[in-house]
Amino acid sequence: CMNYMFPASYAWGNFSVLAVGIWAIVQRDSLDAIMMFLTGLLLTVLTDIIHISVFYPPNSNYLSDVKRFSIGMAIFSLLLKPVSCYLAYQMYRERGGE
Repeated sequence: CMNYMFPASYAWGNFSVLAVGIWAIVQRDSLDAIMMFLTGLLLTVLTDIIHISVFYPPNSNYLSDVKRFSIGMAIFSLLLKPVSCYLAYQMYRERGGE
């Protein structure tokens, strides 16, 4: 997000899900909050794949170190999202979700 390699929708989507995740953690009795967080995580997995595949530069020989780091962190974030989805699903089950 710091390098402006991806459009603003990438940052808005991920930060919105982060805000909903904080809300889901704070309200421990809300089933809707954790369900919205889980849905948002699953949606951002799809949009992150689209953003990375569309905006990845075709010639990566001339990337600066900052751009290379930004792409690496975006890919790392995408790889960690299934783990976050699993943990959010476990929280959903603990709160009484089916």
